[in-house]
Amino acid sequence: MKADTRLSSKSRELHADARVRVRKLALIGAGKLGEGLLSGILGSQLIPASRVSATVAHQPRADYLSGKHGVEAHTSNRRAVSGADLVLVCLKPQQVKGFLHEVRRSLRKDALIISAAASVTTGLVERELGHAARVVRAMPNTPCLIRHGMIALAKGKHATDEDLQLARELFGSMGRTVVADEKHMDAITGLSGSGPAYVYMIIEALSEAGVKLGLPRELSVELSAQTLLGASALVLHTGEHPAKLKDVVTTPAGCTIDGLLELEEGGLRVTLIKAVVRAAERAKQLVESHNS
Repeated sequence: MKADTRLSSKSRELHADARVRVRKLALIGAGKLGEGLLSGILGSQLIPASRVSATVAHQPRADYLSGKHGVEAHTSNRRAVSGADLVLVCLKPQQVKGFLHEVRRSLRKDALIISAAASVTTGLVERELGHAARVVRAMPNTPCLIRHGMIALAKGKHATDEDLQLARELFGSMGRTVVADEKHMDAITGLSGSGPAYVYMIIEALSEAGVKLGLPRELSVELSAQTLLGASALVLHTGEHPAKLKDVVTTPAGCTIDGLLELEEGGLRVTLIKAVVRAAERAKQLVESHNS
């Protein structure tokens, strides 16, 4: 997998080209994630608001989106996909089949479909549409809402490298992107998809320890959260193995080694590994149930 947060000269060319070749974007399911993606796309000026048609379940929400972002927003999926050369699907997985059946006669055969619906494979989209659809699958996580997300992308059988690059441009407005084989998506779901929940539990535990030691709760939470943020940023910035960075903090006969000993005795390392594996297994089960 290769991560990318900066635009190369070639990427900038494609970025500019996308403004020209994407004549209409249909964003299906503009809930929290969908609106976050919409905000990123408009903020990056990749696609102007005048070329965006977004759908939601209820008209008051559509009116809100139109007023806030200046896009066309309504409740008709068929109307949204009509003439669209790019379709972003941000629906719940159980809604995807129904959506595809609803729009397959209205959808352009050459439209690129990027799906952020969890547990929905590119194969399902291709099969339900009944033609050689160009599909890219995305696995974002919740920090995308503040543009610090982790998004994994996998292309389907008929998608091109240019399609994948466009997906990177779109989701790059929400955080860091990586490209992976689709066979790894269950593992990615268990790791970075579910990962924020594990991190919140760690932050909660660290802050409780601070409270136990007499720190005010708000201060303890801030210390804990910023410590995880900074440590994570250092891993990405240096490219060093986490174990090496851990050793830098751990001085001989110091306090950190005593803390690490407690973590090892408590089984933190094994427990986190088991958590990711268990979540990935569940993701696989959901894929099987949604794609049958």
